[in-house]
Amino acid sequence: MTEQTLHSCTLLGYELLNSYPGIVHFVTTRSGGCSKGTYDSLNLTPYTGDDPVHVAENRRRLCRAIGIEESRLILPYQTHSTHLLNIDADFLSLSEEEQHVKLQGVDGVITALTDLCVSVSTADCIPILMYDHEHKVVAAVHAGWRGTVQKIAVLALQKMGALFGTRPDQLLVGFGPGISQEAFEVGPEVFDTFKTAGFPMAHITQWHSGSGKYHIDLWEANRWQLLQAGVPDSQMECAGLCSWKNEERLFSARRLGIKSGRTLSGIMMRQN
Repeated sequence: MTEQTLHSCTLLGYELLNSYPGIVHFVTTRSGGCSKGTYDSLNLTPYTGDDPVHVAENRRRLCRAIGIEESRLILPYQTHSTHLLNIDADFLSLSEEEQHVKLQGVDGVITALTDLCVSVSTADCIPILMYDHEHKVVAAVHAGWRGTVQKIAVLALQKMGALFGTRPDQLLVGFGPGISQEAFEVGPEVFDTFKTAGFPMAHITQWHSGSGKYHIDLWEANRWQLLQAGVPDSQMECAGLCSWKNEERLFSARRLGIKSGRTLSGIMMRQN
């Protein structure tokens, strides 16, 4: 991944998406904000207990860094569902309160509007950024293990296809920082859920005799499902950065607890 600092915000990016000048994308790090403690420092998520004043200031800093108005940064209130929301002109015509209601329980956001940044927050789950360069559509998807096993990445591709005509061979995908297979141990019930859903368990899991548990590769589970859907491997890039092992740079709920900051991944298209 690439790294740059804009207006104090240290942001990561994908080489694959950087080659398309018409889009702006980012993955935040912990550097460049004003939050304290387990939210230190660039936390942009307002629903995990951080001081709202700090979150608002961090939002101002990020929006200044990527060059948009604060109202043009869309952040859903995620619940590990497979609910996907298209952000269109009708959504933007709603009041702030009505938009807030619409974003409840949403784990993926899609838009064909320009200068509008769709984003998701994570702290061990896998953030996925998508770009259809033919039909000019972007999406940000939150894939924890529950979303992954329900194939939320494929559902997002299908919704982009239904709404805008996106085909798998037109999709560019970035899988962001999250918990690695080495750090993500699961119980038998989670293993069985993936097996029942048809995932290639020998390919995405490892048995660790020391802990007596399986470890699941969420990056590979998401990449595999999109490969099966027809997305070329050459059009997908994985960050390969483990949130649990890189706690100084990235937020990890497993390390810091639920009352902690979140990494924000966002993508938007420029009008010009």
